[in-house]
Amino acid sequence: MNIIHVIILAIIEGITEFLPVSSTGHMIIASSLMGIEKDDFVKLFEIVIQLGAILAVVVLYFKRFFRSIDFYVKLVIGVIPAVILGFLLKKQIDVLLEKPLVVACAFVVGGIILLFVDQWFNKPTIDDENEIKHLTAFKIGVFQCLAMIPGVSRSAASIVGGMSQKLSRKAAAEFSFFLAVPTMFGATVKDLMDFFNPVKQKPLPAGQLHDDLKYLIIGSLIAFVVALLAIKAFITYLQKQGFKLFGYYRIVAGIVIIILYFTGNALHDA
Repeated sequence: MNIIHVIILAIIEGITEFLPVSSTGHMIIASSLMGIEKDDFVKLFEIVIQLGAILAVVVLYFKRFFRSIDFYVKLVIGVIPAVILGFLLKKQIDVLLEKPLVVACAFVVGGIILLFVDQWFNKPTIDDENEIKHLTAFKIGVFQCLAMIPGVSRSAASIVGGMSQKLSRKAAAEFSFFLAVPTMFGATVKDLMDFFNPVKQKPLPAGQLHDDLKYLIIGSLIAFVVALLAIKAFITYLQKQGFKLFGYYRIVAGIVIIILYFTGNALHDA
C-alpha cells in the first residue's frame, strides 16, 4: 500500500459511507483492482477511515448530540445487535471481506430492494429522532447487522430498517448516521488494540509503524473532509428523489464486478 492507494481509498470512503451503496464493498473492489494485498494493516485502514468519515456526522449534527440523555440510550440499544453478532461472527466476517464475488451478489440483491423500497414504505409517521422508541432503535440495529455481509451497505440496511418502522427517509437516514458513530468507534478501537497488541503479534519496526500511523491519519482526514460534503448532498437528494438511482447503480456495478471476476484477472479473492 502506498500514498496514492491511501488517497484513492479515502476519497471512495468519504463519498460512499453515507450512500446506500456500501463503502466497504467499494473499498474491497478498489483494493482488488489496484492489486493491494489484503494484509492486517489494510483491513485496519479500511475500518479506521470509516470512523474518520463518520466523525463528520458529529460535526454537522453537533447540537443533536447534546439534545438529551435518551438520545444516547437509543444509540446504545441500537448497537447491541452489532456488538453481539460482531463478537460471535468476527472470523466469518473477516473471510467474507476478502471475497469480491460476495460483494457483487450483495450489490445486485440490495439494488433490487432499493428499486422498490420507496413504494413499500411510503406512509411514514415519524419525522424526528425524538419520536423514535427504544424498541424501534433496537429493530433498526438488527437491520444494521445485515451490513456485516460486505456489499450490503450499513447505510442502506439501517435506513431501510428505519423506513420499515415508519420513519421518513430523512429521519431514517439521520438516525442511520447517528447509529454509525458508536458502531464504528467500537470497531475501530477494537481493531487498533488488536493490531498494535504485542501479545498477539510482533511489535512493528519503527519505520513501518511511522508509515502505518501516517497513512491512518491522512486517510482519516481525507475521508472526513469528503464526507462533510457528501452528507448534505445525500440528504437533499434523498428527500427529493428517493432510492431508485442507487438501486440501478448497485445492480449495474454488481453485474460488472461479476463479469470482471469470471472473465479475467482484474478481480480476485484476497
